[in-house]
Amino acid sequence: MPFLSQFFALSFRGDVIAIRDYLADVGPEAPEIFFRRVKFWEGGEAPPVFKAGGVHYAHIVKGGLFLVATARDAGASPALMVEFLLRIAKCMKDYCGRLNEDVLRTNFVLFYELLDELVDFGYPQNSSTEQLKRYVLTEPTLPPRMAKRAVMSGAGMADGLSVPRVKSVMDIRRDPKGRDEVFVDIVESISITFSAAGAVTASQVNGCIQMRSFLKGNPDIRIALNENLQVAGRDQSGYGGGYGGAGGVGVALDDCNFSEVVRLEAFDSDRTMAMTPLDGEFVVMNYRTTRDYAPPFRVTTGIEEIGPNKVELLVKVRADFPPKNSSSGFVLLCPVPKSVLGVHFDLGKKAQGQSVDHSPSQHHIRWVFQKIKGGEQHTLAARISLDPKASISLKRDIGPVNLQFSIPSYNVSGLQVRFLQILKDEKGYNPYRWVRYITQSDSYVCRV
Repeated sequence: MPFLSQFFALSFRGDVIAIRDYLADVGPEAPEIFFRRVKFWEGGEAPPVFKAGGVHYAHIVKGGLFLVATARDAGASPALMVEFLLRIAKCMKDYCGRLNEDVLRTNFVLFYELLDELVDFGYPQNSSTEQLKRYVLTEPTLPPRMAKRAVMSGAGMADGLSVPRVKSVMDIRRDPKGRDEVFVDIVESISITFSAAGAVTASQVNGCIQMRSFLKGNPDIRIALNENLQVAGRDQSGYGGGYGGAGGVGVALDDCNFSEVVRLEAFDSDRTMAMTPLDGEFVVMNYRTTRDYAPPFRVTTGIEEIGPNKVELLVKVRADFPPKNSSSGFVLLCPVPKSVLGVHFDLGKKAQGQSVDHSPSQHHIRWVFQKIKGGEQHTLAARISLDPKASISLKRDIGPVNLQFSIPSYNVSGLQVRFLQILKDEKGYNPYRWVRYITQSDSYVCRV
């Protein structure tokens, strides 16, 4: 049985941007049903997979879009549906350099061509960008605003969490005289839990090395990591005495896995990986570590009853990373009871570039920073008035505090790229090489 009945892409307003119906066993009202369920999901955010009216819905959010797959068959694999949606997003991003509503509307012909190659009568087909380039030859078009920014920036570099967003894998074919360049990002996502006093009770770092290559002729590449890197299960010495030169253990990983294109003949001896890069963006290596590390933010909380039906919540945030770095997109969320009648905030004297509000519909306090520099400390005092008719437990109904952030040019594990070598014997050949480090939050929680 085919596993996929429909695919559609919706804006956050609920507009249908693109839709393909493969089996005609799910009605045309599916996008509206999905949007209403997600928009008014009880308890907050909808899960990635759910069932409504006998139809299974799987969705991801990319670039301000809902990408949704539906299936009527009860045997459809939820994991396969989500993976398929991720592949669609990746292919579109490889072709257009970026995925959002403007890009999708501007390149809807290209998008439908990709869908027709990716899915056939509800069955997933080839999702390799390298293979798709043989069959999908439509040139991507940048929306006017993005095209203007790309011309002004020259290199087309992204300012977010991934490799360049306005460069397409078709650029080499479209502009053979364009410059050769390769982009490597080390992205680390932190999952950590603090007690109310700020002590770490659980922590883990999930990281990946991802690459995007725009090299003519697709030459081989070598990436060298820390000489003192240790990987449990690969090193007989475990985490015991350091690897390579002096300096102790250095960087220790609990486990890692590699892309199928990576050759590891020299990895155990000198920590180098050789590969022939794939077209488009791909993950070279995934890794995980639970070894102790310095959290980039320390959070402490306190709560106190200050009167009848009034409590004060105190939250302190300290940026424990170097002053040369700064965090962008920093948001602190703290759930509060539905019985809250009002909240008065005090941010102190050094509150420039900050905003805080209480959302009665979402039942949380939201504290937003334009930017936080390393070494800074900030305090929020929230005096909460509660409905006297409601009965709550402060420890149960207030908190925990959640942090969302991104810190460019910084990583907590210490994993580094020693060198990035392009193995092409050509006189005067010197392509651009970009290596970046990003740390972001996955689950960053502090108990109240």
